[in-house]
Amino acid sequence: MDRTSYRTDAEKNAGGKAGCATFDGGKWEFRDDRSWRNPGFSQTDSHPVTCVSWRDATAYVEWLAGLSGKSYRLPSEAEWEYAARAGSQTAYHFGNREADLCRYGNVADLTPLSTGSSWKTPASCRDGFGDSTAPVGSFVGNGFGLHDVHGNVWEWVEDCWHDNYRGAPSNGSAWTSGSCGSRVLRGGSWYGRPGGLRAANRGGLNPGYRNSYVDGFRLAQDL
Repeated sequence: MDRTSYRTDAEKNAGGKAGCATFDGGKWEFRDDRSWRNPGFSQTDSHPVTCVSWRDATAYVEWLAGLSGKSYRLPSEAEWEYAARAGSQTAYHFGNREADLCRYGNVADLTPLSTGSSWKTPASCRDGFGDSTAPVGSFVGNGFGLHDVHGNVWEWVEDCWHDNYRGAPSNGSAWTSGSCGSRVLRGGSWYGRPGGLRAANRGGLNPGYRNSYVDGFRLAQDL
Protein backbone atom coordinates (compact mmCIF):
# COMPACT_ATOMS: atom_id res chain seq x y z
CA MET A 1 0.00 0.00 0.00
CA ASP A 2 3.04 2.24 0.36
CA ARG A 3 3.50 2.08 -3.43
CA THR A 4 0.16 3.75 -4.13
CA SER A 5 -1.76 6.77 -2.91
CA TYR A 6 -4.36 4.49 -1.31
CA ARG A 7 -5.19 5.19 2.31
CA THR A 8 -6.65 2.36 4.36
CA ASP A 9 -9.86 2.67 6.34
CA ALA A 10 -7.77 2.94 9.52
CA GLU A 11 -5.89 5.91 8.06
CA LYS A 12 -8.75 7.82 6.44
CA ASN A 13 -11.21 7.92 9.34
CA ALA A 14 -13.68 5.55 7.68
CA GLY A 15 -17.04 5.34 9.38
CA GLY A 16 -16.20 8.39 11.48
CA LYS A 17 -13.39 6.60 13.29
CA ALA A 18 -9.71 6.32 12.43
CA GLY A 19 -7.39 3.64 13.73
CA CYS A 20 -7.70 0.01 14.73
CA ALA A 21 -8.66 -2.04 17.79
CA THR A 22 -5.46 -3.38 19.36
CA PHE A 23 -4.43 -5.34 22.45
CA ASP A 24 -2.54 -2.80 24.57
CA GLY A 25 -1.52 -3.38 28.17
CA GLY A 26 -3.59 -6.55 28.42
CA LYS A 27 -6.85 -4.99 27.22
CA TRP A 28 -8.53 -4.22 23.91
CA GLU A 29 -8.66 -0.56 22.95
CA PHE A 30 -9.55 1.25 19.72
CA ARG A 31 -6.73 3.70 19.07
CA ASP A 32 -6.63 6.25 16.27
CA ASP A 33 -2.83 5.94 15.95
CA ARG A 34 -3.00 2.24 15.10
CA SER A 35 -3.12 0.79 11.58
CA TRP A 36 -1.50 -1.93 9.46
CA ARG A 37 1.72 0.08 9.82
CA ASN A 38 1.59 -0.09 13.61
CA PRO A 39 -0.88 -2.67 14.99
CA GLY A 40 0.52 -2.49 18.53
CA PHE A 41 3.35 -4.99 18.02
CA SER A 42 6.43 -5.27 15.84
CA GLN A 43 5.82 -6.17 12.20
CA THR A 44 8.17 -6.93 9.31
CA ASP A 45 7.59 -7.85 5.68
CA SER A 46 7.55 -11.49 6.84
CA HIS A 47 4.45 -10.98 9.00
CA PRO A 48 0.84 -11.17 7.77
CA VAL A 49 -0.84 -7.82 7.37
CA THR A 50 -3.51 -7.00 9.95
CA CYS A 51 -5.72 -4.04 10.88
CA VAL A 52 -7.09 -3.91 7.32
CA SER A 53 -10.77 -3.91 6.46
CA TRP A 54 -12.48 -6.06 3.83
CA ARG A 55 -12.62 -2.93 1.67
CA ASP A 56 -8.86 -2.50 2.05
CA ALA A 57 -8.26 -6.14 1.12
CA THR A 58 -10.34 -5.90 -2.04
CA ALA A 59 -8.66 -2.61 -3.00
CA TYR A 60 -5.27 -4.34 -2.73
CA VAL A 61 -6.48 -7.28 -4.80
CA GLU A 62 -7.72 -4.95 -7.54
CA TRP A 63 -4.43 -3.02 -7.52
CA LEU A 64 -2.29 -6.16 -7.71
CA ALA A 65 -4.41 -7.68 -10.46
CA GLY A 66 -4.13 -4.49 -12.49
CA LEU A 67 -0.39 -4.19 -11.91
CA SER A 68 0.43 -7.82 -12.70
CA GLY A 69 -2.20 -8.55 -15.34
CA LYS A 70 -3.10 -11.71 -13.40
CA SER A 71 -6.53 -12.65 -12.07
CA TYR A 72 -5.96 -12.30 -8.33
CA ARG A 73 -8.96 -12.18 -6.00
CA LEU A 74 -10.10 -13.03 -2.50
CA PRO A 75 -11.01 -16.72 -2.25
CA SER A 76 -14.58 -17.81 -1.69
CA GLU A 77 -15.47 -19.27 1.69
CA ALA A 78 -15.82 -22.73 0.13
CA GLU A 79 -12.42 -22.46 -1.57
CA TRP A 80 -10.81 -21.29 1.67
CA GLU A 81 -12.10 -24.29 3.66
CA TYR A 82 -11.19 -26.76 0.93
CA ALA A 83 -7.63 -25.40 0.85
CA ALA A 84 -7.34 -25.27 4.64
CA ARG A 85 -8.56 -28.83 5.14
CA ALA A 86 -6.24 -30.26 2.47
CA GLY A 87 -8.38 -33.39 2.23
CA SER A 88 -8.95 -33.81 5.97
CA GLN A 89 -12.32 -34.23 7.68
CA THR A 90 -11.08 -33.59 11.23
CA ALA A 91 -11.44 -30.50 13.41
CA TYR A 92 -8.03 -29.28 12.27
CA HIS A 93 -6.15 -30.26 9.13
CA PHE A 94 -3.73 -32.31 11.27
CA GLY A 95 -6.35 -34.13 13.39
CA ASN A 96 -8.45 -33.45 16.47
CA ARG A 97 -5.90 -32.94 19.26
CA GLU A 98 -6.00 -29.35 20.57
CA ALA A 99 -2.63 -29.91 22.26
CA ASP A 100 -1.04 -30.24 18.79
CA LEU A 101 -2.14 -26.77 17.67
CA CYS A 102 1.14 -25.10 18.56
CA ARG A 103 2.99 -27.09 15.90
CA TYR A 104 0.70 -25.72 13.22
CA GLY A 105 -0.24 -22.17 14.17
CA ASN A 106 0.03 -19.10 16.37
CA VAL A 107 -2.85 -19.40 18.85
CA ALA A 108 -3.89 -18.46 22.37
CA ASP A 109 -1.71 -20.88 24.31
CA LEU A 110 0.52 -21.19 27.39
CA THR A 111 3.17 -18.76 26.10
CA PRO A 112 3.27 -15.76 28.51
CA LEU A 113 1.82 -12.50 27.20
CA SER A 114 3.83 -9.29 27.05
CA THR A 115 2.21 -8.25 30.34
CA GLY A 116 3.30 -11.49 32.00
CA SER A 117 -0.31 -12.68 32.24
CA SER A 118 -1.94 -15.65 30.53
CA TRP A 119 -4.88 -16.39 28.26
CA LYS A 120 -8.06 -17.86 29.69
CA THR A 121 -8.85 -21.40 28.43
CA PRO A 122 -5.80 -21.57 26.11
CA ALA A 123 -4.48 -24.47 24.07
CA SER A 124 -2.37 -26.69 26.36
CA CYS A 125 0.89 -26.08 24.48
CA ARG A 126 3.39 -23.31 23.72
CA ASP A 127 3.88 -21.87 20.25
CA GLY A 128 6.51 -19.33 21.32
CA PHE A 129 4.46 -16.26 20.40
CA GLY A 130 2.35 -14.32 22.90
CA ASP A 131 0.05 -11.42 21.96
CA SER A 132 1.28 -10.72 18.44
CA THR A 133 1.44 -12.23 14.98
CA ALA A 134 4.16 -14.68 13.94
CA PRO A 135 6.17 -14.52 10.69
CA VAL A 136 4.42 -16.38 7.90
CA GLY A 137 5.60 -19.98 7.62
CA SER A 138 6.79 -20.27 11.23
CA PHE A 139 4.71 -23.43 11.69
CA VAL A 140 4.18 -26.73 9.90
CA GLY A 141 2.03 -26.42 6.77
CA ASN A 142 -0.94 -28.55 5.81
CA GLY A 143 -1.13 -31.28 3.17
CA PHE A 144 -1.31 -28.67 0.40
CA GLY A 145 1.73 -26.82 1.75
CA LEU A 146 -0.33 -23.91 3.08
CA HIS A 147 0.74 -22.30 6.36
CA ASP A 148 -1.19 -20.51 9.10
CA VAL A 149 -4.65 -21.75 8.21
CA HIS A 150 -5.18 -22.14 11.96
CA GLY A 151 -4.35 -18.98 13.88
CA ASN A 152 -2.14 -15.91 13.31
CA VAL A 153 -4.85 -13.63 11.83
CA TRP A 154 -8.42 -14.15 10.69
CA GLU A 155 -8.67 -13.85 6.91
CA TRP A 156 -11.30 -12.05 4.87
CA VAL A 157 -12.93 -13.99 2.04
CA GLU A 158 -15.21 -12.71 -0.71
CA ASP A 159 -18.55 -14.00 0.61
CA CYS A 160 -21.30 -12.05 2.29
CA TRP A 161 -22.26 -13.41 5.69
CA HIS A 162 -25.12 -15.94 5.89
CA ASP A 163 -26.06 -17.82 9.05
CA ASN A 164 -25.86 -21.19 7.29
CA TYR A 165 -25.11 -22.69 3.88
CA ARG A 166 -28.70 -23.21 2.69
CA GLY A 167 -28.85 -21.59 -0.72
CA ALA A 168 -25.07 -21.29 -1.15
CA PRO A 169 -23.63 -21.77 -4.67
CA SER A 170 -23.01 -25.44 -5.41
CA ASN A 171 -19.90 -24.75 -7.52
CA GLY A 172 -17.76 -23.30 -4.69
CA SER A 173 -17.99 -19.70 -5.90
CA ALA A 174 -18.46 -16.79 -3.50
CA TRP A 175 -21.98 -16.24 -2.14
CA THR A 176 -22.57 -12.54 -2.68
CA SER A 177 -26.35 -12.40 -2.97
CA GLY A 178 -28.57 -11.00 -0.24
CA SER A 179 -27.50 -8.49 2.37
CA CYS A 180 -23.77 -7.82 2.43
CA GLY A 181 -23.70 -5.82 5.64
CA SER A 182 -21.14 -8.34 6.92
CA ARG A 183 -18.38 -10.27 5.17
CA VAL A 184 -16.98 -13.67 6.12
CA LEU A 185 -13.67 -14.35 7.89
CA ARG A 186 -11.97 -17.72 8.35
CA GLY A 187 -9.01 -19.27 10.14
CA GLY A 188 -8.86 -17.85 13.66
CA SER A 189 -5.97 -15.87 15.12
CA TRP A 190 -3.20 -15.53 17.71
CA TYR A 191 -6.00 -14.52 20.10
CA GLY A 192 -8.08 -17.59 19.23
CA ARG A 193 -8.96 -20.37 21.63
CA PRO A 194 -8.90 -23.96 20.33
CA GLY A 195 -12.61 -24.21 19.48
CA GLY A 196 -12.44 -21.07 17.34
CA LEU A 197 -9.60 -22.44 15.26
CA ARG A 198 -11.45 -25.42 13.77
CA ALA A 199 -11.38 -25.66 9.99
CA ALA A 200 -15.18 -25.33 9.93
CA ASN A 201 -15.32 -22.26 12.16
CA ARG A 202 -16.43 -19.00 10.57
CA GLY A 203 -17.22 -15.42 11.49
CA GLY A 204 -18.77 -12.34 9.96
CA LEU A 205 -17.99 -8.65 10.46
CA ASN A 206 -18.74 -5.26 8.95
CA PRO A 207 -16.56 -4.81 5.83
CA GLY A 208 -15.06 -1.67 7.37
CA TYR A 209 -14.01 -3.33 10.64
CA ARG A 210 -10.33 -3.23 11.72
CA ASN A 211 -8.70 -5.24 14.48
CA SER A 212 -5.14 -6.45 15.03
CA TYR A 213 -6.13 -10.11 15.36
CA VAL A 214 -9.02 -10.23 12.91
CA ASP A 215 -8.23 -8.55 9.70
CA GLY A 216 -5.84 -10.16 7.31
CA PHE A 217 -6.30 -11.98 4.00
CA ARG A 218 -4.71 -14.32 1.49
CA LEU A 219 -5.14 -14.34 -2.27
CA ALA A 220 -6.49 -16.79 -4.82
CA GLN A 221 -5.56 -16.75 -8.49
CA ASP A 222 -7.51 -18.11 -11.43
CA LEU A 223 -5.21 -20.19 -13.65
